[in-house]
Amino acid sequence: MRFVDVRSDIAFKKVFGNENKKEILISFLNAVLDLSGDRAIDDITLLNPYQAPRIEGLKETVLDIQAVDRRKITFIVEIQIQRQRGFGKRVLYYTSKAYVAQLEKGADYPKLNQVIYIGILDFINFEGDGYLTRHLILNTNTLKQELTDLEFNFIELPKFTKQEGELESIVDKWIHFIKNAEDLRIVPKYADFVEIREAYDIANKMQWSKEELDVYDYWLMRLQDERGAREYALEEGLREGFSKGERKGFIEGERKGMLEGKLEGKLEGLIEGERKGLLEGIEGMLEIKHGDKGLELMSIVRTLGSKEKLEEFKEQIKRSISVDDLIKALKEER
Repeated sequence: MRFVDVRSDIAFKKVFGNENKKEILISFLNAVLDLSGDRAIDDITLLNPYQAPRIEGLKETVLDIQAVDRRKITFIVEIQIQRQRGFGKRVLYYTSKAYVAQLEKGADYPKLNQVIYIGILDFINFEGDGYLTRHLILNTNTLKQELTDLEFNFIELPKFTKQEGELESIVDKWIHFIKNAEDLRIVPKYADFVEIREAYDIANKMQWSKEELDVYDYWLMRLQDERGAREYALEEGLREGFSKGERKGFIEGERKGMLEGKLEGKLEGLIEGERKGLLEGIEGMLEIKHGDKGLELMSIVRTLGSKEKLEEFKEQIKRSISVDDLIKALKEER
């Protein structure tokens, strides 16, 4: 038994957008959104059910899933295999557009109903370890959800690492099905409720017509082509960037090094000049005040490193401190 890759657009739409098996989508929505009791979805109307196959018109095929329940809440479910630039903004635009589209010209705002988005991502988009996250509009002071009409839910497949024996909840079983069905050869034991068994049955390649498999293969090839084109563009961009960066970095580094060298040389020369001047001044003072002993003492004085220490020693000489006291002070300094 071989199953299709449910992460592909066509397979995902065929399983979860099947008008004859709406209970599959209902089970999935209730599990992901944690709806139970009187909040649970009991019926939906698919706004864009799965249609197959017609390769010529594929570029115009809508591959997300949109449904409305009895309360007029709209659900948007889509799967994203590759990260795209501006993904977050696209989700906001897409969901907001579905919200605004409910209102006919001249209709009142109260007729607008909630829109809930569920995105299944085959890449990591958010921080944290949670593979299922819910994003709401909250009051930052009270953390209450007072603007309730827009809700966003994301399932990040790479973060879901549970094995068959670790699956606990119904939502875990659905995510495992979406992520791993292609690698399985039999229906797993965890498929212990009707809806998921039906999903496996639809995902079984033996149940697909030749035309549907042709469409499925076409989408897989197109996906691979897009991935290859992105990788090639990235490699070319990196190669060109490194080449330009190396040239620019070498020139800039050489220029910066020369400037820093000149500045550093000037600074060091200035400091050394001041220090040398101080030493010569101290040497003269020692010779005048202490004669030969003063010159002897100067050989020790030259071991003083900093300009500050020399200035301090100069002040000591001015105060006519004795040679013995100076030698003692120097030994303490050393």
